[in-house]
Amino acid sequence: MSEIRTLEQQELPESLALSQFAFQYELSAEEQDDRSSWTDPKQIWGYFVQGKLAAKLQINQFHTWLNGQRFAMGGIAGVATWPEYRRNGMVAKLLLQALKVMKEQGQTVSFLSPFKFEFYRKYGWETYIDYLKYEIPSDKLPKFHAPEGSSIVRVTREWELLNPIYEKYAQQFNGMMERDASWWNNRYFKNKKGTVALYVNAKGERTGYVFYQVKEYTATIHEMVFLDEETRRGLWKFIADHDSMISRVEVKAPADDQLPFLVHDPKFKQEKITYFSARIIDVEAFLKQYRFEPRKEVEPIYLRISDPHADWNDGVFQLQFTGSGGEKAEVIKLAEGEQPADERILSCSIQTLTALFMSYQKAGFMAKIERLQGSQELVTRLEAAIPQRTTYLADFF
Repeated sequence: MSEIRTLEQQELPESLALSQFAFQYELSAEEQDDRSSWTDPKQIWGYFVQGKLAAKLQINQFHTWLNGQRFAMGGIAGVATWPEYRRNGMVAKLLLQALKVMKEQGQTVSFLSPFKFEFYRKYGWETYIDYLKYEIPSDKLPKFHAPEGSSIVRVTREWELLNPIYEKYAQQFNGMMERDASWWNNRYFKNKKGTVALYVNAKGERTGYVFYQVKEYTATIHEMVFLDEETRRGLWKFIADHDSMISRVEVKAPADDQLPFLVHDPKFKQEKITYFSARIIDVEAFLKQYRFEPRKEVEPIYLRISDPHADWNDGVFQLQFTGSGGEKAEVIKLAEGEQPADERILSCSIQTLTALFMSYQKAGFMAKIERLQGSQELVTRLEAAIPQRTTYLADFF
């Protein structure tokens, strides 16, 4: 007998044992007790066989920013199966259950870190982030100057100090997480060692911070957040002033970061890494909340979406734009008899729709590679309606 259900509190040790086995790490008894204290078993869905946990996944209740707006996001994590139960479709059934649960919970979009991109693409998730990883030798660090009156202040790990700066920074991107006290304290600070330094400009405003660790002549920057160019340069000057004690700096940055162009010698290791995947869970609710690009032409758009794993998304949707600039849309899923002629419709899969509306890919490119079907006029209309923002995620779950 098999069943899919959420875990009970007393089943958390079994879930942790599966995670440690599958992801090859070890927790002490104290660490297991600590993690169990802030883990909600009702967020973990298990596939049980004869009462034994065979496979599981966790649906974290997060929020993310898209075009400056806050969206409820289901963060899928901890997907694992004991080897003796693998290749029996258990994870697939858990993912289908997760889609229904996230829709019921009002989570219109979902993120996950795929162990294999093609596996999750089968269930509607699509790549949405690349980031840059730099390894900068100390002799090639930026030679910036800090403005008179500015300062760097070392601070303790207090999330209340950093979060207001982080939120302003995060809202510039598509796909960054909203962090709360639990995330900062239980997941962020706890997993990283090092020093936090704030940048304060001449007006006394806190406009950035860097969280970093120096060990074995390497400065690892866990996170550098800046709200303007002055702050970026001030923080990099601070890091460069460690040159007597480091031989290199390691840091990750958004895909559109321009640091190599700003330094005196950009010939250092720069690696582009594909990171997380995203999925629109509820097309109608997502598009109703979505903020479109202001534009002069605001004619309706009809989208035919293919989503074999979520029938509520499968069909034709009418987007009737409101307001003078068409920043919002009334969204209706049309019955078969209400649908316009095919030449007025753009067609794509749920993966393609996600890549487009996360601003990871443009409609013109998706049409060129035949993942978006429709006339050039309609493709151009859709591309003009979608704001272009860099996708980024500084966290992991």
